[in-house]
Amino acid sequence: MGRDRSLEFYPKDYVVVDIETTGLSAANNEIIELSALKVINGTIQDQFSKLIKPNGEISPFITNLTGITPGMLKNADDITNTLPEFINFCQNSIILGHNIKFDLRFINTNLLKHFNKSFNNDYVDTLKIAREFLPQLQSRKLGFLAKHFNFDSKGMHRGLKDCIITNLCYNQLLKMKKQKDIN
Repeated sequence: MGRDRSLEFYPKDYVVVDIETTGLSAANNEIIELSALKVINGTIQDQFSKLIKPNGEISPFITNLTGITPGMLKNADDITNTLPEFINFCQNSIILGHNIKFDLRFINTNLLKHFNKSFNNDYVDTLKIAREFLPQLQSRKLGFLAKHFNFDSKGMHRGLKDCIITNLCYNQLLKMKKQKDIN
């Protein structure tokens, strides 16, 4: 643990992570929501989800995509208060996420900027797994996977909902792997 590497095995204990941001650039945009699910032995045990007040504005595009409005962020804590709580929630857990390098880039950028630390947890990327087991799909974006597996995608592009969908997809991909191993 603590080496920040992509793992090639499928853990039973992990923390699913998803963030919402004001844009795609970790250098120029901000985190507006940090969410996580703690999963132990395949069962969700705890959750973390907090909105974060950005220094800048959020665009109508982001509000339309996420449903997060400027009014919702008005009284939220800033990143310097929320990030330590989030890191504490994750502790030394394996991190699991869909296209997780995106989320980790934002988290690390903020940790370095505000605390001169980095987030070095090992991680598993469900996007990478989906590419292996579902090469026939037109896309392996989380919404496409949710549709493929017939999961209710209403409310996606909010951190906690995306964590739940990512966890459900991970479990389906695990079933596919077990079936492949049997065959």
